[in-house]
Formats: sequence, C-alpha cells, structure tokens
Amino acid sequence: MQIFTGFAMRGYHSGRRSIFLAILLAAATANEGLAASCKSYSNCREAVIAWCAGRHPRADGDNDGIPCENVCGSRAEIVAIMQEIGCSR
Repeated sequence: MQIFTGFAMRGYHSGRRSIFLAILLAAATANEGLAASCKSYSNCREAVIAWCAGRHPRADGDNDGIPCENVCGSRAEIVAIMQEIGCSR
C-alpha cells in the first residue's frame, strides 16, 4: 500500500504542477500584447497591431478608424501600418 500511495502522490503533485504551469503559460500568452488601455502602448504601430489582431477591439472607441488617438495621429499613418502588416480591418 505504501508504494501505491507514494506513486499516487507523485502523480498527484505532477498533475498539479502541470495544471499550474498550463495556467501560467495561458496567462502569459493571453497578456502578451494586451493593453489595459491605449496609454499602455508606446507607439501607434503597437496599437494598430493589437487592434488588427483583435487583442484590443475597443481601441477605436469612436469608430473613426483611428485606434488609440493618444499615440496615432492620423488615418494615413494607420492605413500605412495596416498595409505593412496585412490588416484589412
């Protein structure tokens, strides 16, 4: 019985560790490139990439085609970045 218990405990801890690592990986992946707000972006390119990828869909809150107006100055700048990255949003 001791051997079975030891084996079961090792399996249990291994499973918990795997779940923990999976949660950490999912959280890191989910947060990669995500911004809590437009203030989180340091430039327009970052904002447009996140917006086009769907990671920050509300970046263009007023629906004028310019996401994160605090870092993006003009629609022409956004269109140029969108063409470079292949975004047709």
